Order: sequence, then C-alpha cells, then structure tokens
Amino acid sequence: MAETIRTIPTKAQLMERLADSFSGYYGDFSLAAADAGLSASQAKTLGVLRTAPASMRALATTLACDASNITGIVDRLEKRELVRREVSPTDRRVKNVVLTTAGEETVDAIRARMHTTHAALDALDDADRAVLHDLLGRVFCGARGPRSAT
Repeated sequence: MAETIRTIPTKAQLMERLADSFSGYYGDFSLAAADAGLSASQAKTLGVLRTAPASMRALATTLACDASNITGIVDRLEKRELVRREVSPTDRRVKNVVLTTAGEETVDAIRARMHTTHAALDALDDADRAVLHDLLGRVFCGARGPRSAT
C-alpha cells in the first residue's frame, strides 16, 4: 500500500485558506443578519456583546472602527430594543452597552440561519470538530483569551 505524502502548507497557503473560509463564513453571516433586518456590523456588535457588556470605546476597538460609527450602530440597535446603555458601575462618565434578552434571541436566530456554515460543520465528525475547535482557539484566542464566535 502506497504511503500518502503530506505536503506542509506554507503560511501564505494557510492565510489563503483562512481568507476563503472567513469569506464564506462572513457571507453566510451577512445573509443571516440581513434576514433579521440588520447590517453585518450591527449583528457583529450583538455577537461581541453576547460575551459581556462593553463601553462604546471598547466596541470601537474590538470592531476596528471609528467611535462615531459605533454610536450610529448602537443607536439603531437601541431603537430596536436589542441593546441598552447603562452607566458603568466603575466610572459614571462611561456608558456600557448591554445586550437585552431580545438581542440575545436575535444573535441565536442569526446563528441558526447560517445554513451554509451549519452544513459545513455537520460534515465533520466529532473528532474533527474537536480538533478544529482546538486549533481555532490556539490560533485566534491565545493571547486575548477565549471569545464567543460571531
């Protein structure tokens, strides 16, 4: 029986595979967000807040956008009662953005609508899912700790 020789991918090849993977995931996420009547940025904000409340500044940093953009995003989410602003318990000058129950349900609904991603993950057996989970955690969560996916 012939042995299969496995080629070790270069960093460039890995980055290309990641770009393709993220592109597919983001497309699926964006469609699911649109089905919920949200922009991808609004849905991503809800996903970030799923982990914990955050200040406007922290949201801008996490989402890599200008603070003025976050204000508009949060205003629209607040109007739909998906988030609320609360005074920070540690600094009264700071407003934290908190996910409401309706916001949590919206995040769940968006993730449930991501049919392409679900189908791709369903194609993996339990062992492959465990390996993928571990690798993604090691590559992307190492320095900043585990985060919930958007």
